[in-house]
Amino acid sequence: MPKSKSVIIIGASHAAAQTSVSLRQAGWEGTITVIGDEAVLPYHRPPLSKDFLSGQKAIDEILIRPAESYAAANIEMKLGVRVTAIDRTNKTVQTEAGETLHYDKLILTMGARIRRLPVPGEGLENVYYLRDTADVLAIKKKVETAKTAVIIGGGYIGLETAASLRKQGLAVTVLEAMPRILQRVTAPQLSTFYKRVHIEEGVKILENVSASAIQKTETGLNVVTGCEQNLAADMVIIGIGVIPNVELAAEAGLTVGNGIEVNEFCQTSDPDIYAAGDVTWHYNGLYDTHIRLESVPNATEQGKTVAAHITSKPKSYNSLPWFWSDQFDLKLQIAGLSTGYDAVVIRGNIEQGRSFAAYYFKGDRFLAVDAVNAPRDFMFGKISLTKGVNLDPALLADAECVLKNCVMP
Repeated sequence: MPKSKSVIIIGASHAAAQTSVSLRQAGWEGTITVIGDEAVLPYHRPPLSKDFLSGQKAIDEILIRPAESYAAANIEMKLGVRVTAIDRTNKTVQTEAGETLHYDKLILTMGARIRRLPVPGEGLENVYYLRDTADVLAIKKKVETAKTAVIIGGGYIGLETAASLRKQGLAVTVLEAMPRILQRVTAPQLSTFYKRVHIEEGVKILENVSASAIQKTETGLNVVTGCEQNLAADMVIIGIGVIPNVELAAEAGLTVGNGIEVNEFCQTSDPDIYAAGDVTWHYNGLYDTHIRLESVPNATEQGKTVAAHITSKPKSYNSLPWFWSDQFDLKLQIAGLSTGYDAVVIRGNIEQGRSFAAYYFKGDRFLAVDAVNAPRDFMFGKISLTKGVNLDPALLADAECVLKNCVMP
């Protein structure tokens, strides 16, 4: 492979870290340049709202790889640099500083950005979003003096942040605009369980309550709700979801949907341009639908797929989605997608304990499992979904039944 060939990766994300190293491992001998707008090496994002926010880990401890590993693989990292345009005709990218860089293959791993809350006062001092290391460092500094926090958004990020702040001694209130926390991603039984645990840990949960304004006061901040409550706080953290960074791709004329559309090899509508990670809108054959996943395993596997295809060792991407969330002493592990479920089987004591599994079904088809402090259920569900086997709901509901005996004949 000629050394004059060049790969440029836009976005110093988890997908970028995996793709760049996988390219070298697969035999790419040309140049590899990773361009990221953050002035920090690619890092694990899940710990941001957990171990990094709580102070259990420093920035060096959440890096995906140390700087030496990229140098050893002859991967150039251009950090703190923003790409402003892609010229597909001349196969170049333009940076904000005016630099023009040529590529033979271009990989888009720009991830997603925070969704802003459209209310007055969301840009005030001591109002934070949580998406990158700079956000968390600012939050950590404020936590040193803060006593009260309001978190707007009762999804996984909001609840993980609530747990981290509560463990550091802050009085925490979570506002969720929908009728229940985690409504978009899980069953009512799981929402009830997480609400119970957070309340037991001292977090105040307000559901079906939205923020209409954030005001500065003499003593701090005041969050005004849609039902005209006033919630005083030293700090406010907003976590209401993310938006995929598709603008560069769209301006370059690539096909975009709820993300940059890619095929089974992670190629975009331009065969010399690939995409991987949170930014992709891709087909999943296991569920026969197009999806966009905010998931480390997805970013990792898509990065490997891109590297394999570029180095003429094509292997299509069709992995089972899986995720995790850590809150207090709870480790939630999720295998599969529960979207469209019509029945949930609970295995274990969800009403009083802190260890159980929820198995999702649509008709007689097993869709997904949410396992809380139940790694055996997670692995069993993950393997069953990967193999395409169905499970017997009645047997699953019996906690005394051995898991392997729950497989349908």
